[in-house]
Amino acid sequence: MTSLIDKLQWRYATKKMNPTLPVPQDKLDRILEAIRLTASSSGLQPYEVLVVTDKSLRERIREHAWNQAQVTEGSHLLVFAAWDNYTAERINQMFDLVNEQRGFKNEGWEAYRQKLLALYPPRSAEENYQHAARQAYIGLGTALIAAAEEQVDATPMEGFDPAQVDEILGLKARGLRSVLLLPLGYRQVDDDWLVNLKKVRRAKDQFVTTI
Repeated sequence: MTSLIDKLQWRYATKKMNPTLPVPQDKLDRILEAIRLTASSSGLQPYEVLVVTDKSLRERIREHAWNQAQVTEGSHLLVFAAWDNYTAERINQMFDLVNEQRGFKNEGWEAYRQKLLALYPPRSAEENYQHAARQAYIGLGTALIAAAEEQVDATPMEGFDPAQVDEILGLKARGLRSVLLLPLGYRQVDDDWLVNLKKVRRAKDQFVTTI
């Protein structure tokens, strides 16, 4: 655990990435696997992760992401895209997958399926999207920790136009809406003003309350 804390001390929201240093495929794969294995509400995993390496696509996205250079200077751009709605089909697909993988049906699990089917699809698409988007943030947190473990730099971004990114990546047709961007790469040590600055967080006694 000390090693993990040290790596979290090492990580920061990298401002300048070195475009000549690509993230190795094995490190990328482990980061993606960590995201895939992370928690989500009811285990529905209501979002997907797109890995954008195509330079022209990333250049187009950068135009709608406040021209943040990491989008093109990192070697990979992860786009977290949430379901635009919870449908009976999507919910059933995940419950059926659990039954298939575990090899049996559980009465309590099937009752829970019916509870979600009665609760989620009748709600508005926007309310369901907002819930799904919050699950994507859980994936982002896991991605940041996994990247730190791999000593890969990562810069979480909300500063972009989701509608434009959705159009560039054709997400609407897939029933998805972009939520977050996460460029991955390696810091440009000599050209990043933030690299050597002290990490500042609130003191533990001002952040954690034991009741």
